[in-house]
Amino acid sequence: MNKKISFFAIITIALLLWAFRQAMYVAPTEETMGDIQRIFYYHVPSAFAAFGCFFVNLIASLAYLKSRNLKADALALASAEAGVVFCTVVLVTGPLWARPVWGIWWTWDARLTSTLLLWLIYVSYLLLRRFSTAGQTPVLAAVLSVFGSIDVVFVYMSIRWFRTQHPQPVMGPGGGGLDPRMAHALLWNFLAFSCWGALLIWMRFKLERRHQQLEEAYAMRAVGSAP
Repeated sequence: MNKKISFFAIITIALLLWAFRQAMYVAPTEETMGDIQRIFYYHVPSAFAAFGCFFVNLIASLAYLKSRNLKADALALASAEAGVVFCTVVLVTGPLWARPVWGIWWTWDARLTSTLLLWLIYVSYLLLRRFSTAGQTPVLAAVLSVFGSIDVVFVYMSIRWFRTQHPQPVMGPGGGGLDPRMAHALLWNFLAFSCWGALLIWMRFKLERRHQQLEEAYAMRAVGSAP
């Protein structure tokens, strides 16, 4: 790990700790749900980070389709892996929050179903990258990424387009508003989780680039040793 990544990792850990303090000790307890509502400060920023990772994946995939640049392909893979991590956190924390509040772990409404579909799309993307040996695998994965990005938009807009079990937005257009201390804690977690996502992408990108360079070196050596 180089010095830049190490420094950024320290900043990210500090932000995560500070955001944890804001969520657990500074933000007030929600009157109706009680302390279980504090999952909100991790559930929502995880979704935000997942969307950010999938957006990076889309841009990198489009760049690869246009130029066949290996750096773009490495960035696409790194961001997809990070996005799946955060989307998994969303799918785990959501039912943990829903069970004591709704009385059920899961319901097949538009937001929940489309989020599960999003996770499946990008898990499929990673499985394709991992197990396919075809030369066109990066191209096929990039096309799948474009398809996945459509579902990202659907997930985000689903609670605006449909009447769902999932709560309506509390921030942004159409939001119901938050206690300022809650909003403050949420924004700190947005920042911390964004940095965490960027750190994961950065580290995985560096690793994938080394892997690509090794494969190029092996290929050149094989060509050089061929009769």
